[in-house]
Amino acid sequence: MLTATYILVSLSVEQASIRMSLLAFQKYMHAQLRQQSQLNLAQLQYAADWLSRLYQGGYWRKVEMYLIPAIRQATPHADGLLNELNGLNHAALESINVVQQRAGAAIDTSELQAGQLCAAIDVFCTALLQRLEKEERELFALARKVIVGEAWFAIAYQFLAHDARAQEARRGKAQVLPFVLPAPLPGPGTPGGRADNADAADAAAVPAVAQPLRAQA
Repeated sequence: MLTATYILVSLSVEQASIRMSLLAFQKYMHAQLRQQSQLNLAQLQYAADWLSRLYQGGYWRKVEMYLIPAIRQATPHADGLLNELNGLNHAALESINVVQQRAGAAIDTSELQAGQLCAAIDVFCTALLQRLEKEERELFALARKVIVGEAWFAIAYQFLAHDARAQEARRGKAQVLPFVLPAPLPGPGTPGGRADNADAADAAAVPAVAQPLRAQA
């Protein structure tokens, strides 16, 4: 059905933009932190903030808002796959919790070394990238099998309404990007320090598509 193909292609485009944002964030942080051994509080807060933004932004994806509810309605046999996807979300959330806990404990921020922060970021990005891959490989295939007829047209209408609201919101105010290359990350003792790493420059070339954020329940 052409409507189903349109919807799944639209979702694939959304998935690709999120994947690029995650990879850009991961590459940028590695480039900034690879020469450091310890972190200051500003760096921990910065990392925790962007991890949280990227994670929460996933709840506003069309996959979450429209496709998964339609699958749940169409079949009672999707719980296993959906639980696997939620498990990957929880793995990413645990990484955020580690960084947030250290950032909140201002007494001794040296507990989390630069290598540990990079490792937490890697776990976070790997979990969400695996979720994207699993959605594309398994969830989309399941959707084609269990969603039929008018249900696809209903999803398409939701997509059009969603895009119209997003366009109207962009006219009213600037959107928050999932990840955009920021000002150089401050180093220990040098809040205004500048990173001249070529890898960070490469990360800047990776585009990020705007997604609204949703607070974690």
